[in-house]
Amino acid sequence: MLKRYALLIATNFAVLALVSIVMAVLGINPSTYAGLLVFAALFGFGGAFFTLAISKWSAKRFTGAQVITEPRNEAERWLLTTVQRQAQMAGIGMPEVAIYDAPEINAFATGARRDASLVAVSTGLLRAMTREEAEAVLAHEVSHVANGDMVTMTLLQGVLNTFVIFLARVVGRAIDGYLSGGRDNGGGGIAYFAIVFVLDMIFGLFASMIAMWFSRHREFRADAGGAQLAGREKMIAALERLAQTYGESTLPKQVAAFGISGGVGGGLKRLLMSHPPLEERITALRHANLDGSSIRQGVVA
Repeated sequence: MLKRYALLIATNFAVLALVSIVMAVLGINPSTYAGLLVFAALFGFGGAFFTLAISKWSAKRFTGAQVITEPRNEAERWLLTTVQRQAQMAGIGMPEVAIYDAPEINAFATGARRDASLVAVSTGLLRAMTREEAEAVLAHEVSHVANGDMVTMTLLQGVLNTFVIFLARVVGRAIDGYLSGGRDNGGGGIAYFAIVFVLDMIFGLFASMIAMWFSRHREFRADAGGAQLAGREKMIAALERLAQTYGESTLPKQVAAFGISGGVGGGLKRLLMSHPPLEERITALRHANLDGSSIRQGVVA
């Protein structure tokens, strides 16, 4: 856990330093609204894309996932063969395939490019699922890759980060100016930074709701894609099997949204869930129109 926080802090400092250097070289003044918007965009998108760029490395490090280079047994050979077949069907490059040690039934996909991704499954999944169910889970993750969900999520996060940073500081300046009677305090004092800190959290919460709404929408598409690649009944059986440990996850935050299984909750908590309830996913899949024609040019619609 400490390593994760250390990496997060180091990443933010690295992005902030890079943004500051770029703005200084270009002569952009962040005290103006235009300069502030540029700063917000550089920092917001910079952090999102840096996280995407190191997503495979960080996922392997945080989960301890071991990439299968040479199959050591029949199960690993089956994993490689299945992912290779599904990747060819979806029109993407062969992902790296890995196994990580975790008790729950789960899997995830990540990577900056569709042709250079990573698909990993938990040891709990290999123990608890049949081959048909595991095949459907792999197809679900391959569909995430084929749909370009990692890049799309990064772009959305970049936009949301930009607006959170920009609006928090614009509103913070207005509130600070009102409270100080319109006096120019030279760029903001302690009160200004306290206001911005609170606004960052408030706007960040709304941004997270938007990001998680998109994440839930993505899961329905990946379920449909998994059904097209492996079969509807296999995908439904896999989702039903997930109910055994649904809500449990040892995945780090960086890849949790791309797992097959997510958290549970109702009310306002549901707005921050990365995955829809299993019952809704199964119902949607039973009624989905799967004609197979939507797998084209590497996109599973």
